[in-house]
Amino acid sequence: MSQNVMGLMRPNRLHHTAYVSKDLEATRAFYEDVIGLPLVATYTEMDELFGKERTYCHCFFELADGSALAFFQFADPEDQAEFGPELPTSPFIHVALQVTPDAQAEIEARIAAAGIIEPDTYVLEHGYCRSVYVKDPNGMILEFTHDEPGAAAADAERRATARAELARWLGGDRRNNNPYRHIA
Repeated sequence: MSQNVMGLMRPNRLHHTAYVSKDLEATRAFYEDVIGLPLVATYTEMDELFGKERTYCHCFFELADGSALAFFQFADPEDQAEFGPELPTSPFIHVALQVTPDAQAEIEARIAAAGIIEPDTYVLEHGYCRSVYVKDPNGMILEFTHDEPGAAAADAERRATARAELARWLGGDRRNNNPYRHIA
């Protein structure tokens, strides 16, 4: 744990995120073979969970910092249906992973080589970062993003004005404050 500017302890980094997979082999092939995240742990577990004995498989795919994307698949179709509802298809619900420009280009090439095309992929130039989006076999949207070189210079200002900008928005002022993306 490290301290933030308010002197409060905060988490060091993401340990893992967890999702339910429709098909762990399709998930493994996507994350290992296409995206390049190694499968580093697989646990088959039987637990008394939420009032019922449940059996499931739990797989972890490691990011460079040691954190992971994790996926569950249940042995019982009823458990799978209960805990694995369809993921929302909103592009505003996704996992964003930071990459270098070279890693982004390589991942983008592997996505294309795997035959994954629009509408399951798209690119957004946010101005302060460039993002490549792709849907995994479970319908989860992943974003691979890298900051533009000038983004670090704006970081101090964004940190200093974050609360005021939120208050402005909450107060009803909807003016654009992204200097990279002006929409008339």
